[in-house]
Amino acid sequence: MARKSILVVDDEKSQREILEMILSGEGYDVTTASSGEAAMKFVADRHFDLVLTDLKMTGMSGLDLLKELTDFDKSIIVLLLTAHGTVDSAVDALRLGAFDYLQKPYDADKLLDTVSRALNKLTTLDAEIISDSPEMDKVKKLILKVAKSNSTVLIRGESGTGKELIARAIHNNSLRTDEVFQAVNCAAINENLLESELFGHEKGSFTGAVGEKKGLFEVADGGTLFLDEIGELDISLQAKILRALQEKQIRRVGGTKEMNVDVRVVAATNRDLLKMTQDGRFREDLYYRLNVLSIEIPPLRTRRSDIAVLIEYFLKKHTRDMKREIKINTETRRLLEIYSYPGNVRQLESAIERAILLCENDTITTEDLPPEMTQESKPASADELFKLPPEGVNFEDVERSLIMQAMERTENNITKSAKMLGLTFRTLQYRLEKFGIKKDGAEEEEEA
Repeated sequence: MARKSILVVDDEKSQREILEMILSGEGYDVTTASSGEAAMKFVADRHFDLVLTDLKMTGMSGLDLLKELTDFDKSIIVLLLTAHGTVDSAVDALRLGAFDYLQKPYDADKLLDTVSRALNKLTTLDAEIISDSPEMDKVKKLILKVAKSNSTVLIRGESGTGKELIARAIHNNSLRTDEVFQAVNCAAINENLLESELFGHEKGSFTGAVGEKKGLFEVADGGTLFLDEIGELDISLQAKILRALQEKQIRRVGGTKEMNVDVRVVAATNRDLLKMTQDGRFREDLYYRLNVLSIEIPPLRTRRSDIAVLIEYFLKKHTRDMKREIKINTETRRLLEIYSYPGNVRQLESAIERAILLCENDTITTEDLPPEMTQESKPASADELFKLPPEGVNFEDVERSLIMQAMERTENNITKSAKMLGLTFRTLQYRLEKFGIKKDGAEEEEEA
């Protein structure tokens, strides 16, 4: 496992040397910078897991550096060192997204504990969010930064990307983790019933209201309320949610009494809410109230390194109670890894669960996958795949590369490779010999 990298920023040489000695002694990969300006140059050139900076420095202050770092990459974890007289500034830094601060003179053990806590928080998220991509690493870091705040969070992403999973991770890493987490899908409940679900109702307030009922804002008091698919809310209900967020008060349907609630709202949508505000379908004031902190979840097709680890995770998850071991053959695994997943992670899990139920002989094959994943897709056109660079290309190099990719993907099956490339069996054989591509272990049966 690669060592965690830390950037130490302090304008005093002796302090940089002490911090470097302490952190390096624990196995961290430490780089030092004598100013905020120098630090930003380092950050622009390479990745750091954590930045540890003094608050009061000549030139760019630690607070200014924090702002620059956040503007450059909101996922960067920042710790601050502060003297006694600058604690108020350090508290301001927490509001701006710093993970924590330490007062000088600091204790080495306390310093190492705080650094470890910041980095371990990120590691803990690995158990909640299964991924192996830099895109999701950024999401995890953002979760840690927004979790400790009480501000509303807007999670954006396509259907099936795991927005509720992210919302739960925010709650689990917040100061409200011991309180209740409530979730509601705003698109799944009738508009009239949704108002009652959110705010509760008094007895007799409408037909069927045979008793009083607490709404989710009341139930989640002290905790977190997750409003999924918030873009589906009716305009009139949007106004009531806005009031609840602004005034921290609610009123049950049919009631006259205002009730105070302390609820952190995390909302999610797969819609373009900003465009909806421009079209008059979503309140602009509610949009900005929800979008105080924002997290974008990239679709699965743009983070393909996650697919392999998710396949293994779902395979174990859905075979946990079985008394047999299920495997996936090579052809099926490769199909799963190259599929586009319009339904994202949810579609992948569904495909794995289905395949486990249908497979025979404890091995999943392509026949066990949903039809939409196995139907032969139309080959992409050359215009879609290639753009000729101004300096041109070596055409034989391109041809050789494509042949080698096809052979690798088909496990050296010449017949299948020829079909993939739109060539005859004999034409591909000729090109293999022409380019000197080894055919060790290749299946050479000619097409019928």
